[in-house]
Amino acid sequence: MRDRPALPADAQRVLDLARRDRAAALRQMATLSLEAQLTLVCEAPVGQRASLLDLAPNPEQLIPRLPAAEFCFTVKAMGLESASWLLELALPEQIASALDLDAWRGHAVRSAHLGAWLDALATTDDEALLAALGGIDSELLVHYLKGRIAVFQKPDDDAGWDPPDGAQTLDGHFHFVALREGDDLSAILRILHVLFRNDYWSYFRMLQGVIHELDSENEEWALRWRNARLQDLGFPVWEEAMRLYTHLPPAQRARIPPDEGSLDVTGWQLPVWMPRLPEGRDAQHLIFRTLAELSPEERRAAFHAFIAVANKVAVADQMELSDAETTPRAIEKAARWISRGLEHVATENGLGADEVVRRVSLERLFRVGANLEPEAARPVVQDNPAS
Repeated sequence: MRDRPALPADAQRVLDLARRDRAAALRQMATLSLEAQLTLVCEAPVGQRASLLDLAPNPEQLIPRLPAAEFCFTVKAMGLESASWLLELALPEQIASALDLDAWRGHAVRSAHLGAWLDALATTDDEALLAALGGIDSELLVHYLKGRIAVFQKPDDDAGWDPPDGAQTLDGHFHFVALREGDDLSAILRILHVLFRNDYWSYFRMLQGVIHELDSENEEWALRWRNARLQDLGFPVWEEAMRLYTHLPPAQRARIPPDEGSLDVTGWQLPVWMPRLPEGRDAQHLIFRTLAELSPEERRAAFHAFIAVANKVAVADQMELSDAETTPRAIEKAARWISRGLEHVATENGLGADEVVRRVSLERLFRVGANLEPEAARPVVQDNPAS
């Protein structure tokens, strides 16, 4: 798999022009169709994307079209502290996906990452913040709050009751204090203010949850919702992904399962902007050389089947899903071991590689390849994310 491409020539010309004449660069960008602008941004290295987006004539139309993972990569490369304007133009679904990718490690919430995203969202305008909060699982928001504040509810019979020293309140009913002395609660205050003014039920539910709900249960439910969304993007749960590496007896490795329907694959909305995979006789890996021999319809199906395997590799190997370099790394590994399995099955059955791809799933071919050299193929898993 080739590395992510260098800055496309069109994009480089726009950026070069911007250094000399910003108005001319804006005019040049405006001559491109929205689809061409999207291609320009997504094929550029992540560190260059903020400059290109800043030149877009209608960023409110362009930013919502960024694929889920590309949006996450772009925000992180820009720096959350500088991405307020981009967050304001994003769809709630893009923000929820970014948290799914970046705010978790295995089965556990990464509180610092979650806090960084919510701190950044708190700098957006009321409308954008309210929309973003509406797209985030309430269990995840309660988890965030429980890690930062203690909440006290004024009793109905409040005779002799006083809130804790230093407590703050928005409504005279719920009072809250920082769990750690000196903790800056400005982002939490902003979030609670917006909910209190615009969505009192969510405000009430959040603070009741901090008081009464178990954090372990909230995290479990938030994980369920997150896993379901990631599966829609082609990322399975870890236990399913690890099936790539299960043992396959030697007698089974060359077998062609009957009626497997290897290219009976339904496409889905890819979470990344995928450059064209290398094909043809010059490609390094056999699977890419074989794709060139398929019909256009077969290639489309094989493409989605291949990306599904690469996604499983990323999950099984516990790669950082919010890292822009994960996609090429996962593709490279998937291509290596699918090709190894493809070569073995084709040789043992006296078939052409294209015929094998039509009859054997790419997932099985990866498994065959990984079983031929298990020590080289299998991931080094430090901690089971289920634990």
